[in-house]
Amino acid sequence: MDETGVNDTSELVVRTDALTKRYGDRVAVDRVSMTVRRGEVYGFLGHNGAGKTTTLRMVLGLVRPTAGRATVLGRPAGRADVTGRVGALVEGPGFYPYLSGRDNLRSLARYRHLPRAEVERVLDLVDLTGRGDDAYKGYSLGMKQRLGVAAALLGDPELVILDEPTNGLDPTGMADMRELVVSLARDGRTVVLSSHLLTEVQEICDRVGIIDHGRLLREAAVADLRGGITVRVRATPRDTALAVASRLAGPDGVRPLPDGALGVDLPASAAPDLTRALVAAGADVHEVAPSERTLEEVFFEMTASAADPSTRATTNTAAAATRTKEPVS
Repeated sequence: MDETGVNDTSELVVRTDALTKRYGDRVAVDRVSMTVRRGEVYGFLGHNGAGKTTTLRMVLGLVRPTAGRATVLGRPAGRADVTGRVGALVEGPGFYPYLSGRDNLRSLARYRHLPRAEVERVLDLVDLTGRGDDAYKGYSLGMKQRLGVAAALLGDPELVILDEPTNGLDPTGMADMRELVVSLARDGRTVVLSSHLLTEVQEICDRVGIIDHGRLLREAAVADLRGGITVRVRATPRDTALAVASRLAGPDGVRPLPDGALGVDLPASAAPDLTRALVAAGADVHEVAPSERTLEEVFFEMTASAADPSTRATTNTAAAATRTKEPVS
């Protein structure tokens, strides 16, 4: 077993070692070492400007790293014998506006010496067969995004890298895209998914990497990051609730949640004892219930603790906003 925790390094489809990219004095990606295993859906998470896209572009060989290296399918990133085995949608699709969706894909297929049947296969996968003859310039944002995913799937690649694939899709389209991503992994492909929709990532990803200010903060299984079932508490006065919870769970076992409640690292079976202790301390108890931390909560906690003091307040505000609307992008 190597330092990545993988018994056989051939299981690693993507591996970066201290991957770094500088633009003048600005460090966009700072010594990122990440691993993506064969057959998994890997979520790559970070705020805008965190370094996600630059990292993915280095993995694809589109950007030369300042230092470090990226290996894809056992070969250096960007090599010709690798690029044909990788499909990608990064920073939105780009197509000829006056060609139809089908003709745009045919142009790509001819360049790669793929049969026309391959175009029909990927159009069907993204549910665009019926609109394939429409001009690309008339497509909605969601249709353009689906055509970009179709282009990434041409040639049946072993590794698929998708940057915000559900951007512009309606709820039905988002559900269909999630199912497509899961089916790709189920059929033996490896998927790297960058998304701002953390509930989506929580549903379909096996492992995630969280990047902030160019640094990889954590890489782990989604279940390990969420940490299992804890206890959620809402009681007033909040200071009293915090003191009681800290006495039972320890000062490091209590964390404020964005909606004003407390997350307490105790097993669900301890909820009655916690309730009695709160009442004995004179607190008004509004809620004590088993709770599972969401990936969204973990993400904002990690990025807030890693942020500079000047940016932490903004991050905490964004965390609170996610309780009532989609994650802030």
